[in-house]
Amino acid sequence: MSLTNTPSSERVHIGFFGLRNAGKSSLVNAVTNQEISIVSDVLGTTTDPVKKAMELLPLGPVVIIDTPGFDDTGTLGEMRVRKTRKVLASVDIAVLVVDSAKGIGEDDTTLINLFKERNIPYVIAYNKFDLAEISPKESNEILVSAKDKININELRELIGKLYNSDKEKYILADLVEKGDTVILVTPIDASAPKGRLILPQVQTLRELLDLHCPALVCQPEELSSAICNLKDNPRLVVTDSQVFGKVSKDVPADIALTSFSILFARYKGDLNALVQGASTLKNLKDGDKVLISEGCTHHRQCGDIGTVKLPNWIKEYTGKDITFEFTSGGDFPEDLSSYALVVHCGGCMLNSREMAYRINSAKAEGVPIVNYGVLIAHIHGILKRSLSPFESLAAMLED
Repeated sequence: MSLTNTPSSERVHIGFFGLRNAGKSSLVNAVTNQEISIVSDVLGTTTDPVKKAMELLPLGPVVIIDTPGFDDTGTLGEMRVRKTRKVLASVDIAVLVVDSAKGIGEDDTTLINLFKERNIPYVIAYNKFDLAEISPKESNEILVSAKDKININELRELIGKLYNSDKEKYILADLVEKGDTVILVTPIDASAPKGRLILPQVQTLRELLDLHCPALVCQPEELSSAICNLKDNPRLVVTDSQVFGKVSKDVPADIALTSFSILFARYKGDLNALVQGASTLKNLKDGDKVLISEGCTHHRQCGDIGTVKLPNWIKEYTGKDITFEFTSGGDFPEDLSSYALVVHCGGCMLNSREMAYRINSAKAEGVPIVNYGVLIAHIHGILKRSLSPFESLAAMLED
């Protein structure tokens, strides 16, 4: 990914859904003005979700997702339908493509109900409208022809109107003021990508630049001298979670300290719920099963945090014989009831909707969930300090 590109996790995700041969792929190609999806009269041509990151006016950076037909049949068809359901977790806007000649059927109604259950704004696009007499009944319905490129611009405009971007999102803008110095502690070890910083570090640095806040980036070994060389104390120190223990010893108590993972827990999820999840660690028992889930896929290094360090820290902290299971990327269990705890990464590769879906799924089943940074700070006894920039949460730990 070019450094000039908007990360997929920060793009609006638009999913195209519908039955086989409703014209989803043709409409995706018409809306994007690109040959993104293979088009054929054969039922079930789209066998896996197809994703494309691009610019789409009036929304700007988006991810377009073409999905398999929701009425697919057979063993493979059922697997494709399950993949389509999984896509719903990350979709910000849904476009239901309906064959005008057939109208809305049972499977279309099921999709509409799923959109409503998940509070996903949706458009109903009646494709091939020239083949049937039909008229839109609601403001979110539109007649289109993917083949003849009719009402394609109008569909783009309707999608843009449905997306609510009013909610202000920031990583640390409310924690600093213009001119404040912030130190970012970014260890470079075997797991660090060669020649690059990881996405949370890049996004945090970019936001500081936008806020006109000087940022000092260093490794843990240089932190003490970096602080001493400053004329005034930094407003905030942000560290990688894995070196939280060492960094907390090197940062004076009167300097606010937190982690990239905790910042992103607030940015993308529910920091309050994750802090509560950390408090349940003491309740784990012998034989309990813990899920450790990462939103990205990467080559596992020796001493990998998710599969090696976290299980060891949890076992050492609890003194219990615990079973661990692992998922990564788009894999996240639909049924979490067998787990005593879910430990999730910071979610930098997931968009906010999918991260919220995963947290809410755990909450709905009464399963505690915590992320890496919150858990590591809790295990090392420095969670209270790492939450000091967030007054309401720090106060909650006092109660």
